[in-house]
Amino acid sequence: MAAPTPFFVLGPNTILSLIGLARKTDHTVAAPAQDWRTASVDVVIPAHNEEATIILCLESLFRQTIKPRRVVLMDDGSKDRTRLLALRYAKEHGFNVESMRAEASVGKTPGVKRNARELDGDVIFILDGDTILISPDYIERCVRELYEGVGIASACGGVVPLRRVDRREWAALPPVKEFYALHPDISYFKQHSPYSWFLHGVTNIYRDFLYFYLRGFIYRGQMAFFGSIINPIGCAVAYRREYIRELFDHYEPSLGDDLTTSEDIFIGFALLQRGYRNVLVEGVHVLTEEPFAHRLPRQLFLWSSSFLQSCYYFPDLVLSPFKVFRRAALRRKEKHSGVLERRKVKEAYRQPFGMEYTKKYGRPIGWTILFGLIEKISFSLILLGLIAFRRWEMLGFTLAAEVGLLLLLTAVLCARERRIDYLWKMIACTPVRYFVALFDLVVFLAFVVDVWILKDFNWRK
Repeated sequence: MAAPTPFFVLGPNTILSLIGLARKTDHTVAAPAQDWRTASVDVVIPAHNEEATIILCLESLFRQTIKPRRVVLMDDGSKDRTRLLALRYAKEHGFNVESMRAEASVGKTPGVKRNARELDGDVIFILDGDTILISPDYIERCVRELYEGVGIASACGGVVPLRRVDRREWAALPPVKEFYALHPDISYFKQHSPYSWFLHGVTNIYRDFLYFYLRGFIYRGQMAFFGSIINPIGCAVAYRREYIRELFDHYEPSLGDDLTTSEDIFIGFALLQRGYRNVLVEGVHVLTEEPFAHRLPRQLFLWSSSFLQSCYYFPDLVLSPFKVFRRAALRRKEKHSGVLERRKVKEAYRQPFGMEYTKKYGRPIGWTILFGLIEKISFSLILLGLIAFRRWEMLGFTLAAEVGLLLLLTAVLCARERRIDYLWKMIACTPVRYFVALFDLVVFLAFVVDVWILKDFNWRK
């Protein structure tokens, strides 16, 4: 999930995406230095208490058109049989899965860092244990996109919430069904009350619409404008391993394992700081387990706080819009000197690499980051201010305009056969969106307390 998610649509990032969709995409023909088909792929599966999903996750992996060279299960102190079942399923179906286990949960970051160093493949693919690759060519498409240019460091597809019906469909596949028949004590459903499943349905409605809106509008606009999104969606991402290994080596002396409360957001920012891009691949999707509604605030807190923490660590990206004239002057100088014509390595959205360049000139995608930071702070304050001063007419007009704009965008983005489905979901999830917009103020206050009062930087997922 992108860090500065525009829960409230009336804002500068909506305008930015509209401009991105209206302008021409950079169609520079790439000259890849390496054929993507020769790249070796290693898969790492972080998992914590994923007994109900790990078999479905593995089955989707084994069905991919690209077969990974190595598969490593990273069991983060699970209290259930996640590791045992995964190794059993792989063995019974002729696949080799290696495993590493932490006796107590230490978070996702240390395991990802360790595998980025110890594995020697060209691509490291991080697949969460509660995620199913529903597109059989998901890994292939991501790897192919990675090698379109040296500036692409990560690639991921779209996300769809995992529903109960999806679990049943995957459990009905012959290999999975046979495994469950031989092991009747295993269930692909966690035991929850009907009320809990209702809460899960509420989350799925909200997240289904949110993911649709992000990939259909926000991400598409960012990709057209900048050739990148801020950060990859962390449940299923292909990384150029050499890039993130260098990243971990650079930040470990100062931060250790405490990057931020969501490692994919920190990694995304760190890659942008170096001039690399995080690419969204259209047409491939995953199913992923969403938290139940009563647990949603915690997950939102992790993502939102990680965005603020990353802004703190990478101020040069945040301040990039204030250096736009420097970048424009540099482009004019390069154009007149003929540097662009002489450049041998050509790719879309090409920009110089290096953190020194970012410090001096910033990065174009910094507009999205700065606007996201402004939105997180301002939206909740505006709503609370209107309520505090009893400006009910202005509040009503603002909410009506926001809902109307989102209805219009939804209607335009939807295919005819899905229009009614997403329009009612958009209306149904409106209270949740406003709660999230207000909740961002709580996250911001917690961040302020961490940084300026407690000076507590033990941020880790």
